[in-house]
Amino acid sequence: MEPAPTIRRPTRRSGEAALNADQSPPPSPSAAASAAAARVRALVVDDEPSLRTVVAGYLRREGYAVQQAGDGEQALAGARADPPDVVVLDLMLPGIDGIEVCRRLRTFSDAYVIMLTARTDEVDKLVGLSIGADDYLTKPFSPRELVARIQAMLRRPRTGTAGDSAAPRRFGDLALDPNSREVHVAGALVELTRTEFDVLDTLSARPQLVFTRAQLIESVWGTGWVGDEHLVDIHVGHVRRKLHDDPGAPRYIRTVRGVGYRMGPG
Repeated sequence: MEPAPTIRRPTRRSGEAALNADQSPPPSPSAAASAAAARVRALVVDDEPSLRTVVAGYLRREGYAVQQAGDGEQALAGARADPPDVVVLDLMLPGIDGIEVCRRLRTFSDAYVIMLTARTDEVDKLVGLSIGADDYLTKPFSPRELVARIQAMLRRPRTGTAGDSAAPRRFGDLALDPNSREVHVAGALVELTRTEFDVLDTLSARPQLVFTRAQLIESVWGTGWVGDEHLVDIHVGHVRRKLHDDPGAPRYIRTVRGVGYRMGPG
């Protein structure tokens, strides 16, 4: 068995260097937009005060209620005291790192999680997303892009995500209820993150359709999402693992080579 990859802490950039040069304030939102966003609570977690300040400033200008944390312990305590709707979480934190924070957060919260990483290799991305992160951004990043991704996630409807019908669906031992957002396999509840459920909901709503990565991105992450489409493969892999669906002989999610994914009969 090959040893697990070692994740080494990279040299930290300053908060300014972790952001793209364009830090000009965004235009003021409309009163209606501000009122809608004010219902959304965001938690920004990074040990670089200047980066936290810039990101929090952009979110507040869009009307979000923002709390900040400089390490993992503060982040978890803040999330328990004032549950957030979305968490902007740096991977490399002192003490408890972002991976462990996300893992613990998932035991009591279904908030959307966007991970920030200074690494460009696939290790951080795969490991970060494997414990329930919904998206990631690699530093340096634009605060405008971060806000756009958060807004795209929050626009996802929470029931009947992709389906023309909200009726329960069954594929062999797998049962999915779009209204309760619950999935059972052989009668046992399967714990999926919001994004994992949305991927399965999209595929199961039109089981005869083969979805390309681009179509799944548009349906689940939204038309404004910009990034690596292989994010879809990562989330499909997570869903398969939780469903105990063998990728070599899948019952529930089938790969159509050169095209994308579709539901199997179960």
